[in-house]
This record gives sequence, C-alpha cells and structure tokens, in this order.
Amino acid sequence: MNKLFASERRQLILNILEKKKRVTVKDLAKDVNVSEATLRTDLNILEEEGLLTRTHGGAVLNEDFSSKKSFSEREKKNRDSKVIIGQKAIKHIRQKDCILLDASTTALELAKLLRGSNLNITVVTNGLSSAIELKENPGINVILVGGMVRMGSMALEGLLGTSILNKINIDTMFTSASGFSIEEGLTDFNVYEVELKKFMVEKAHKIVAMVDYSKIGTSSIATFATCEQIDTIITDKSLDKELHNKIVRENIEII
Repeated sequence: MNKLFASERRQLILNILEKKKRVTVKDLAKDVNVSEATLRTDLNILEEEGLLTRTHGGAVLNEDFSSKKSFSEREKKNRDSKVIIGQKAIKHIRQKDCILLDASTTALELAKLLRGSNLNITVVTNGLSSAIELKENPGINVILVGGMVRMGSMALEGLLGTSILNKINIDTMFTSASGFSIEEGLTDFNVYEVELKKFMVEKAHKIVAMVDYSKIGTSSIATFATCEQIDTIITDKSLDKELHNKIVRENIEII
C-alpha cells in the first residue's frame, strides 16, 4: 500500500470501522500499514471529532457516524435550521447567475426553494438529490458533475467531473460542511468528496458557506476551503461577540 496522507489514512480507518464496527489497534495498524503509535494518534483525533470511541486496545464506531454517512438520515437532522439558512441564501442569487451547489443536505433545502422560484439560472451540482429537485423548474439549467457514487450517499465524488467545471464560469458556490473554525476553515469527514469540493472552491468567484450554529468552532478530517477563500457565512443563530469579531477580521461576512 502506498503511503497515505493523514486525512486519507483516517478516512480509511473510518471505512474499515464502518464495515467491522469494532477493531483492535494491532489489527487496524496492519490493515492501514502504519505503526501502532501513529494509529493511536489517529484514533484519538477521530474520537475528539465524535466519530468513534476508544476502547481498551481498540475502537468502536459511534452510532452517529452511520447517520453522517447516510444522506437520508442527515436530511432529517436540524431541518428547520437548514430551511432558515436556505431562505437567507436564495437572496444572494440573481437572475442569469451560474451557481454551484455541493451535495449537502443544506444545499438540498436551497434547491427546493429554487425549484419554486422564478429565477432563470444555471445550477452546477454534484448532488443527485438537488439535481432531481431542480430539473422540475423549466427556468433552471441543471449541470450534473460526474463522479463515483458510494452506498448511502447522494454525492458524486472524485475528480472525474472536473473537466466540466473547467468549462464553466461559476459566480457563487453554496456549500455546507461538517465543521468550521478559523484555524481550519471549512472541513468535512469524507476525504473523497473533499477532493472534489476543493476543486469547486477554486473555480467559484464567491464562496457562501451555509453552516448551522452547532458546526461553528468545530473541525473534521479534511479542509476544503480556508478562511481566505470564504466570502460569506450564513448560519441560524447569532455568534458570541468574540467569535463574531474574529471571523469578521478574516474579511468574512456573517449573516
């Protein structure tokens, strides 16, 4: 096995845990091809992120992780907040815009609002659910980014569809994340989807992050957008003054 980056290694650990549910450090170190000391560090980091629980000599997958992997389960979680965020986000879209939606459940709520709108726009997305929703509006041109689809996911992943993105001028990207912090920016738990989202961020003129309050101040496995790349954050609750001021000092608008 070729040497993996830390984020790829931790994704592999989660993939193995998802299949086996419970592992020992000794067996997992062999599977991932790293020392037991390195593996323990990875497990500690993943435990801090709430993805697994350390046991004596090993680890077990947290029940919450399966809901993170299942689009249908994530769609139901904090839906009221996602609707509120979507209502704010749609005000940032103008006639004739070309926008980019990621495959998040928050972006899906925005897509549902766009379906009932009178906007004439182009929407590029790697989200299968958003594409299905948007195709019902004759005023919206929908471009689906190609890629791989995993079980339990409604996202197209990987870099197979980047040739499409190279041919299109994107005005604004609307994206969600597993976490946001000033130090790490926007982060997510799926390294393979992050790979594509990094490319999407580079292709958009403006980045609007749609993250509920619970995700702010947290981080996940891999960064796909730094604070320097983010223009606006839309969230569902007011931030405390100190954190608000820190984010504003990064030249990020908060809504």
